[in-house]
Amino acid sequence: MTTTEVIVTEPGVYADMPEDVYHADPVPGGSLSSTGARKLLTRTPAHFDYARRNPPASTDDFDFGKVAHKLLLGVGAPIARIEAKDWRTNKAKDAREAAYAAGEVPLLAADHDRALRLADAVRKHRLAAAMLTDGEPEQSAFWVDPETEIWRRARFDWLRSDGTVIDLKTCQSAAEADVAKSSANYGYHQQAAWYLDAIRDLGLSDNPAFVFVFVEKAPPHLVHVVQLTPDDVAAGHARNRKAIAKYAECQRTGVWPGYPADITTISLPAWATRTEEF
Repeated sequence: MTTTEVIVTEPGVYADMPEDVYHADPVPGGSLSSTGARKLLTRTPAHFDYARRNPPASTDDFDFGKVAHKLLLGVGAPIARIEAKDWRTNKAKDAREAAYAAGEVPLLAADHDRALRLADAVRKHRLAAAMLTDGEPEQSAFWVDPETEIWRRARFDWLRSDGTVIDLKTCQSAAEADVAKSSANYGYHQQAAWYLDAIRDLGLSDNPAFVFVFVEKAPPHLVHVVQLTPDDVAAGHARNRKAIAKYAECQRTGVWPGYPADITTISLPAWATRTEEF
């Protein structure tokens, strides 16, 4: 299946949609994802519009996460294990480019071994493993927002039959304080609210749940299963509505503005002048 073969015109959950097809956005006229909604609030609409038309190149961290998902969920692009210590040699670079060209995810041998150990740690975690037994991996959802009539989309790492969404996050630290900080920095409360909207709006469950499985990238690959508070999810929902309204307006007008065209008068942050004497 290629991106040109898939067009989504009906709301629903598409079970067998490849990841690249989902990210290419198969909705004619475009749809808004959770990642896009967060970018609309942290950058300008012009940044968002450019990013969706010019996807960034992959990174080692991104590839490691893809491989971890593949090993745990059983779905995704083939893995290309590269027998090299690093990417500095031409041979390693050529192997990496060949893997990308073949639709594979390249990973250095040591990183591949680490990903295998990470996946094993999740399988040995009683709660995380149990959550990943019932349901299906990598489900793509598309639906029309009831308030604005724009198309929205989401891709669930794991969708349980009771409407619970499991999202796998690889991280440096799964400690409670660090997870809370990451959730704020990366807008995970918005992601949770976004995916819960998908479940409700598509009629999959009236009382869905969203659970994160954080697993550390470094040994011993500790696992932490986390849920955000209802208040945090509500705050994420409010931010999502702002992003949806902004997207809907830009879609209506065809204008994706950047920074103001006129001169802006700014003030230094308070900390910059706190110790100055005048």
